[in-house]
Amino acid sequence: MKRLVLLCMLLMAPAAILADGLKIGVVNVPRILEESPQAEAARNELQQEFAPREEKLHKLQQDIHRLEERMARDSAIMSENERKRLERDIVAKKREFQREQQAFGDDLNFKRNEVLSNLQRELVSRIQSFAEQQGYDVLLAEGVVYVKDTLDVTEQVLQHLRKK
Repeated sequence: MKRLVLLCMLLMAPAAILADGLKIGVVNVPRILEESPQAEAARNELQQEFAPREEKLHKLQQDIHRLEERMARDSAIMSENERKRLERDIVAKKREFQREQQAFGDDLNFKRNEVLSNLQRELVSRIQSFAEQQGYDVLLAEGVVYVKDTLDVTEQVLQHLRKK
């Protein structure tokens, strides 16, 4: 709603204001979130933090698969007690896997949201800094349906972000 009001104000601005050389630009925020070094660092941070747990889940899944193969291959020649013990092991491993997988997903989502929130705050601050340094009066981001390439300053913002 605020963006619509801002756009209406810009469209209704008197010709005198526009004649003074109002400097307007547009930033493609999804592209910034994809290509900026800060976003890359955030992705790497998440990867480094959660890779060991992901590997643990993968190993647990392989263990379950090996036990199931053993059950399928050897169940006919196993004693009753041995077969029941193997079945219990398989069930226990599957439960452990489900618990670990759920906890992993929850923790990853929580951390991803936290990192994204921090990243967005940092990028907004740096985009504002860029706008002030470059003398922009208005930088638009979301809700833009069309913009001339000459007004798109995304590449310049990315260059600014890469310098920091």
